[in-house]
Amino acid sequence: MIENWAGNLTYGAREIVAPRTLAEAQELVAHATRVKALGSRHSFNTVADSPDGLQLDLSAVNRTPEIGAAKVAIGGATRYGDVVAQLHEAGYALANLASLPHITVAGSVATGTHGSGQRLPGLAAAVSAVELLTADGSLRTFSRADAEFPGVVVNVGALGVLTRLTLDLEPTFSVRQDVFDALPWSAALAHFDEIQAAGYSVSLFTNWARDVVDQVLLKNRVPAEIPDALFGALPADGPRHPAHAAGISAENTTVQGGVPGPWYARLPHFRLEFAPSVGAELQSEYFVPRAHAAAAFEALRSIGDRIAPLLVVSEIRTVAGDEPWLSPAYDGDRVAVHFTWQQRQPEVEAVLPLIEEKLAPFGVRAHWGKLFHGAVLDLDHQGVRQFRELAAELDPAGKFRNPFLERHLLR
Repeated sequence: MIENWAGNLTYGAREIVAPRTLAEAQELVAHATRVKALGSRHSFNTVADSPDGLQLDLSAVNRTPEIGAAKVAIGGATRYGDVVAQLHEAGYALANLASLPHITVAGSVATGTHGSGQRLPGLAAAVSAVELLTADGSLRTFSRADAEFPGVVVNVGALGVLTRLTLDLEPTFSVRQDVFDALPWSAALAHFDEIQAAGYSVSLFTNWARDVVDQVLLKNRVPAEIPDALFGALPADGPRHPAHAAGISAENTTVQGGVPGPWYARLPHFRLEFAPSVGAELQSEYFVPRAHAAAAFEALRSIGDRIAPLLVVSEIRTVAGDEPWLSPAYDGDRVAVHFTWQQRQPEVEAVLPLIEEKLAPFGVRAHWGKLFHGAVLDLDHQGVRQFRELAAELDPAGKFRNPFLERHLLR
């Protein structure tokens, strides 16, 4: 038996298998009745579980990254933190990264994970081709030219196992981080677009109950002009953990204070050598269309007294619209509202339906790998309908299905 990263669930797989070769992995999948890939286990729900089936650990067959002209090919078990320094040394960069470098590329892409930036789509946008281990044990390659690609790249593990991904690269660049404290909510609502335009990547941290946004984190490519103040928020007098207002030390955060550094050492919030975030936590994340940002924030503030006692911190980011059918930003720009919860799961699960009810009028979607209730989510749009057809084609016997997918997606 094995637990997820947060320790809030134990996987129900009958067996965890770690093949030594790709051919052995193909054989295992071909003869399995139920199977799911096991990545960095940074999911807070059972999206990656395989009750009474197999969980496939590909770390022993992970391939050495192959860096070419503005491309890199990596194995399915590769974490971002395993490859970013090597890319930088070769003169390249990824356009964006998630908050944590600890997660596998395949798992983050498959669940629609993102970084931040109003002109930057989710991490799947960097993927130009994938190799997929399918239900019959065969390997199939899909690229952007294929009609199925928008369904295959963000696939929540429902189509097979991603064994290889090719990512687009760009010339390496440097980034600085600057923190501003105590942004009045009135200014956040009135100047949200201007605040988002102030950085290459922008995060706002709040608990939804106070009259101010606790901090704004601007990440900018250098050189950059940084304002002396940000609509009433003032520069921080030292490094800040995202949950600084909750008394969390900044020890595990990447360098702030305007000190330039390589893209991979600034775009994530947390350093690879430390436990990410606050460690013992739960997470949820919801997405609403960018046009509804202010109204969605006001809806959440109206229940701030219910949210704040369970919260470590909440983060607001923007994500550019993209094409993968199951991406939370499919068909338009989104605002992402992330909740880092205390490990009080029954109480958190009790408040999620209320949050979703408040956000339902705006066409709310959820991150596939985090805690949500799901009754009122926007889960029947054109992209989901197309994905269901593709899943029936590639996995007709439901080998990669599990109760989570059957309840929320493949019903």
